[in-house]
Amino acid sequence: MAPQVLGLLVRRHGQFDLCEDAVQEALLAAALQWPEQGVPDNPRAWLLTVATRRLTDEWRSERARRDREVAVAVREPAAVAPPADAEPPVGDDTLRLLFLCCHPALARSAQVALTLRAVGGLSTAQIARAYLVPEATMSQRIRRAKQRIEATGARFTMPSPAERDQRLGAVLQVLYLIFNEGYTASSGPDLHRAELTGEAIRLTRLLHTLLPHEGEVSGLLALMLLTDAHRAARVGPGGELVPLAEQDRTLWDAAAIEEGVALVTESLTWSAPGPYQLQAAIAAVHAEAPSAAETDWPQILALYRLLARIAPNPMVTLNQAVAVAMVDGPRAGLALLAPLAEDARTAGHHRVDAVRAHLLELAGEPGPARKAYLAAARATTSLPEQRYLELRAARLAAEATAADP
Repeated sequence: MAPQVLGLLVRRHGQFDLCEDAVQEALLAAALQWPEQGVPDNPRAWLLTVATRRLTDEWRSERARRDREVAVAVREPAAVAPPADAEPPVGDDTLRLLFLCCHPALARSAQVALTLRAVGGLSTAQIARAYLVPEATMSQRIRRAKQRIEATGARFTMPSPAERDQRLGAVLQVLYLIFNEGYTASSGPDLHRAELTGEAIRLTRLLHTLLPHEGEVSGLLALMLLTDAHRAARVGPGGELVPLAEQDRTLWDAAAIEEGVALVTESLTWSAPGPYQLQAAIAAVHAEAPSAAETDWPQILALYRLLARIAPNPMVTLNQAVAVAMVDGPRAGLALLAPLAEDARTAGHHRVDAVRAHLLELAGEPGPARKAYLAAARATTSLPEQRYLELRAARLAAEATAADP
């Protein structure tokens, strides 16, 4: 909801930085008023009205001499029909806002960070965790990006095809990160944030409609659909995390799996494989396995090795270590995992400890595995993940006690 309000304000008034501040103040007002007064019939209209008032107050405080009509007239683009391939087939302010935030005047890291804040609605702390950098560093990066956008005088329109191609990589990365934050929330009591996964899929569908022959757009949409298809099976009755190997596959969304498999299969017939297509292909192998025991791990490992060559990063190594363990044994997986403990980007990250714990358990080392599970539980800020990791550690402790009366 907030990204749509922000997009509408920016389209009407420009002044990206001021508009975002106004939306944040409107959200704060909603958090204070709605619990006592009730949620309005049209929450988005309410937020838009309050944010607009905040903007008006800001303009007055700065002794602005333009009224709203003049501001709109100055900042609104001329009513000239854009090129047929420059606008999305379905008008959507959020998609335009996404491309605006990915302006080429910004470095890639700033593009992604700003868009996650404005379009994804993620907090600075959440974005910092996704980037594996301190929160203060990310706060400065976002603030400078907003100032840079204002300085360029960028208009709230879809870019030309050439500029769109320049920004596409950042746009896809943002959509991927928004989806990931929704699929496994980095903090809070819930494992999922369905509003984030739903918005990421919606925007990626729009982008796919606009660019049907971009292989990585098809790959990202396929990856989201194949991943989200597991959602109903990932949470137990008490809200606890259920790992992939233990999920009830009859709860998986068969229609989403069919669509995702078709998308990635078709795109790989005419497009060179990119990172999102390869991740979608891995997800498709998992989705098509009748059971965890029947998963084609050699094929998954081959895909991860290709992914590590064309898009190396610590999280790819982390997942590749699991595949290596399933094919060549847990010791081989642990050897691949070891350098991540020394990598500044991942040292102390809970997922490194969680994977290490899992592989140590497979290797028959319950004591070290238990310690790693507890270390991962202390490091995560997601309560469902924390509960799951603590339960795994407790189970190992109980088994050790039973074996040594």
